Amino acid sequence: MHILVAFDKFKDCMTAQEACQIAQEVILKLHPNWTVSIAPITDGGEGFCEILTRSAFGKMERVPVLGPQLDPQTARIGYVEIGTLGKSTRDILKLPTEGKLAVIEMAQASGLQSIPVGKRDPWIASSYGTGQLIAEAADAGAMEILLGIGGSATNDLGMGALEAIGLELMDTKMGLIDHATPRDWSRVGRIAGDIWPHIPRINIACDVETTLLGPNGATAVYGPQKGLKMDDYPQLEKAVGTMAKQLCDHFDKPRSTMAQPGTGAAGGIGFGLMTACDARMVNGFSLVQSWLQLKEKIADADLVITGEGKFDRSSLQGKGPGSILREAARQHKHAKVFAGLVESKLALPHKTTAEVMAPPGYTKERSIADGKKLLAKKLVEVFK
Repeated sequence: MHILVAFDKFKDCMTAQEACQIAQEVILKLHPNWTVSIAPITDGGEGFCEILTRSAFGKMERVPVLGPQLDPQTARIGYVEIGTLGKSTRDILKLPTEGKLAVIEMAQASGLQSIPVGKRDPWIASSYGTGQLIAEAADAGAMEILLGIGGSATNDLGMGALEAIGLELMDTKMGLIDHATPRDWSRVGRIAGDIWPHIPRINIACDVETTLLGPNGATAVYGPQKGLKMDDYPQLEKAVGTMAKQLCDHFDKPRSTMAQPGTGAAGGIGFGLMTACDARMVNGFSLVQSWLQLKEKIADADLVITGEGKFDRSSLQGKGPGSILREAARQHKHAKVFAGLVESKLALPHKTTAEVMAPPGYTKERSIADGKKLLAKKLVEVFK
């Protein structure tokens, strides 16, 4: 029996790597003669940098940055030799055949997970640290940048990141507003400066198709999880729209850019980087699938295991685990989903079954606290 374990992260509980290793250890202990391969997956959030860099035998470096609330912290950049990547991956990213690619994870520098729930506030959250990583990669000689933007704490259009690579916000008296966040935007008189010319092309890995504004936009959909009080929604939505128009005008880009799919991802950083840096969006999971050679690994397996903290309709709409299951079904492979919670009455792909880790009555908080033990216990139940 050959099993492929391809977990995504279990949010606030365990990384994709940790979940895969637990499954591998438990199954091999029960069945020492089986083969258990692991392939941690990522949607562009936590783990994006490490998973992709390590799989391509790249190197990782720590960089001092300012976190989402401008506190000093460190974040990692991955550097990968482009020549080590497969042709299909290079084609997706439209890369040359050689040179250095920097892999950056927004969650490392500007991530929601670094802020306690009670202190989350998009009015004061900045993407400046992500811009510092972009600047560091440029200074290190990267020919291209791959940026994963999942798990952000920000709703600042990427203005903080743009400030870190050359943009300036001026008040009405032409004074510089340093490290501006949405709380400061009402003081902005004009945008000045330009993006440093040595910044390489930025490729944004993103599966979210949210536009910037409106009831399905960045602020409405993701603001609450970032600490936005709903009474503040109209004010922040208006501030985002006003600043976005100013950014379009400064870089001579059509305001219709705000309506493009993906511009609302990660608090609008996709919009900011597209407008100021001509960044291009790539389908995140298609890239990860190619990079990690998941189709080939699924073909080699008799059974595929995947999962995440909560498996629901959104999991089947472009997220990693759902994409894994669809590919397994396409190849007529049996698959199992392990998750803390599984939404009822889901139409799972062919030959797929779901395993709920949390016993009845478990709260979300308890499920997160006991997640590693619950995963191991459920694996024993299934594979003993």
